[in-house]
Parts: sequence; structure tokens; C-alpha cells
Amino acid sequence: MTLLDPKTWQPRTLSGPEYPVTEPATGDTLGTVKLAAAQDIRPAVQAARTAQAEWARVPHFVRAGVLRKAGDLFAAHAEELREWIVRESGSIPGKADFELHVAAQECYEAAALASRPAGQVLPTEAPRLSYTRRIPVGVVGVIAPFNAPLILSIRSVAPALALGNGVVLKPDPRTAVCGGLSLAAVFAEAGLPEELLQVLPGGADVGAALVADPQVPVISFTGSTAAGRAVGEAAGRHLKRAHLELGGNSALIVLADADLDAVISTAAWGSFFHQGQICMTTGRHLVHESLYEEYVERLAAKADLLAVGDPHRAQVHLGPIIDGTQLAKIHGLVEASTATGARLAAGGTHEDLFYRPTVLADVNDDTPAYTEEVFGPVAPVRSFATPDEAAALAATGPYGLSLGIVTRDSARGLDLAERIPTGIVHINDQTVNDEAVAPFGGVAASGTGARFGGEANLEAFTDVRWTTVRGDVASYPF
Repeated sequence: MTLLDPKTWQPRTLSGPEYPVTEPATGDTLGTVKLAAAQDIRPAVQAARTAQAEWARVPHFVRAGVLRKAGDLFAAHAEELREWIVRESGSIPGKADFELHVAAQECYEAAALASRPAGQVLPTEAPRLSYTRRIPVGVVGVIAPFNAPLILSIRSVAPALALGNGVVLKPDPRTAVCGGLSLAAVFAEAGLPEELLQVLPGGADVGAALVADPQVPVISFTGSTAAGRAVGEAAGRHLKRAHLELGGNSALIVLADADLDAVISTAAWGSFFHQGQICMTTGRHLVHESLYEEYVERLAAKADLLAVGDPHRAQVHLGPIIDGTQLAKIHGLVEASTATGARLAAGGTHEDLFYRPTVLADVNDDTPAYTEEVFGPVAPVRSFATPDEAAALAATGPYGLSLGIVTRDSARGLDLAERIPTGIVHINDQTVNDEAVAPFGGVAASGTGARFGGEANLEAFTDVRWTTVRGDVASYPF
């Protein structure tokens, strides 16, 4: 049975223009969605709020059952959803399968949240029962990007729903189907009450209206640091919580004792997975000087061997960049880097939206592709002489999302990691990892800290209420 029928996939009437669902690999139009306008936010929030009042009173096992069924449906409709992720977002099939796996796991983990202990009994000075209880915040606003559209929507949507909230989801228009409408279809089939999940694809004006709406007390935003700053500032003015998962320029440190036979595959995956369009992408390769030249040579050789093309019609390692604007940014940073002295060891060329995996050697603090987040398949490589220098280089810059350290001495790797501010650390692995059970988030310009997984979801999507109960009415001196 088809889950997503273009004729019926968007039941809510929206006020914005029609928007073509485009396949970046070919430029073909796969369908048309209606975009939201800012004026559509208020009625959508009100509808979600009305549905949420009843949903919050539903027994926990009923909410858990809906979430478990949604997880099952991501598997049951995997073939159809995989094709949408591949064609709409330019993902290779393996990356699409990873998104579907994580989406199912997010639903299963969210189902377990529904029955978590809701509070604590507190000691009290008075003759009364005193306790805390976690209650739903009401309506959660979720703003999700294009790069891992299903994961970056579901990891907020699923726990928010499981904990008794309504959700208004604004996916990026470029991935409105696999990052938005597919979730709506799955949850509708899973039995989620109508109107509880509102999906409104739209631009920045729609996101701003969602942040400003007084009936949306919590915003969950994933996107660029620049956009995240604007969201955080607006949320602060409106006295609401904003959970921000932002950009990164993550480092992979390769110590002198590393096994190059093992590390090159890891390094290439970190920089080239999904064309480098991942917030955790390895944006800086810091390699001990004794290994540097061989590392550059072998990473460049690996890059040259990788196939780039249409992931729907050929078996490739890298698909297309999402659009021409993003490709121009990537290529501009590469050209600016070679103009300031970086050596192009591999790549640096493109055909249409297909950008070759690129290796830049001899980079320094003046190399734009080294100091900035590229969000493309570019691997800048820099040498260091001592672990202290490596730690200083990795800690330099505004971001603090993910870190990889490769060494035969894991204890040494852990010790080095202690000196580098970051939200995530992987010893003997690259920087791109995600699991539904793990906390996820960065520090500094990478966001406001871990906000996914277990306790982080409870903190993100509930409020704590203090309640006391007496048998008799309290008396006072006057």
C-alpha cells in the first residue's frame, strides 16, 4: 500500500505558493507541495493545542502504542520512504536506510518515555503530601533542515508526542516530503489523533511566526549557527525555551601511533558521507607530522576512487549537493582556499550538482575551508607536532560539536579529549555518529548542549510542577 499519494498527502489548506518537489540529481519535478505562509501558523498551533488537551489525558500505554506502531511503519514502508529520501534529498540508499533505522528507533525510545516515572515525592515541613510531576509543555515547535530530513524531524517530533504534547513541524521546503509529509502519513496510519501533528513546509518567515506564537512555549531548532542565533534571540524575547542544534567544524585528530591502513576509510567517511552535508562532518583533519604526507596522499587517492552520481539510478558513494546555492558556497570556499595557498590534492571540480570529494593540503589559519563550516565534501588536512598542539588546534574556533581521535592508546585519546571543549567525542572513530539512545548536542556556536536521548528529552519537552496536598485546609496567623 502506498503511504504517500501526491494527490492526498497534504490535507491542510495552506496560504503559500505551490512549490515543486525537485530531484537534485536530475532537476526533475517529483510532485508539488503547498507551502505555508506566516498567517497559517496561528490556526495550526490552535488546532494542535486543542488536540493536545485531550492527548495529554490519554493513558501512557496508549501513547506508547502509537509510537511503537509508528516505528513499525517506518520499517513496513521502508522501500517507498527510501526512494523519497534518495530522490528528494540526494542521499545514497545506505544513508536513506540509516535514516529509516534511526527514525524507527527514535519512535521506540520515545514510546519508552511515556511510562517513565513522572516525578518525585519530596520531604516537607508541613503536614501534607509534597511532590513534583512532569507535565507536557503543550505545543512544541520543530524547525528541521534538509540534510538528514527524517532523522532531524523525528528526533524531536517522537519524544514530544510521547510525552503528551502537540507538535507543529516546519520542514525545509527542499525536503518537505521526506522531512515532513512522510512523518504526518506514518503517524496518521499509526493512529495519532487528527490535528495533533501539524506539518507546515515554509521559509524563514514561517519559522519566525512559529517562534513568536505565544501558544508555543518550546522551540526545537536544527540548522545553521547564523539562523540558530536569530531563533534563540527571538525565543528569548518571547520568554520561551529554544533547544538549538547548530553547525560545526569538527576535528579528527590522528596521533603518531595511528594505523593508516585503518584510518583512511574512517577519515574519508567522516568528510564525504552525504556529500559532507552533515553538521558533524569532519571539517578538519589534524594529522601528526610524521604521518602527514602519506595521509594526504592516501586520502586523496581514496577520494579519487569514489563514485559521484545519481544515487537513484546508479551505485555511487556520493550523490548531488542539495542545490546550486549550496554548491556555489562549497566551490567558492575551495577556490578561496587555493588562492590563499592551500594545495588541491584531490577534487575541487563538479559537474552540475555533483561535486567531487576534495582534499586540501597545507592549510592554515588563513584557509577559509579550514576555518569555516563548508557543509560539503571537503577534507582540509593540517599537520601538528605534539598532542598539546593538536589539542590547541582542535579547540580553536567557534564550534564545539563532535571530535574524533585515532590512536592505538585509547587512554591517551581520552586524556587528550578532556582538553578540547566539545559535545561529542569518539575515540578511534570519525565524527559522524548518531544513536537514538544517546544524548546529542554541541557547545559554544554548535548549540545549547545535549537535548536528545532519554533524560535530555524529558528536560526538553516537559515542565516540572510542584504540587502539595493536605487533608484539611491550612490555617494561618491572620
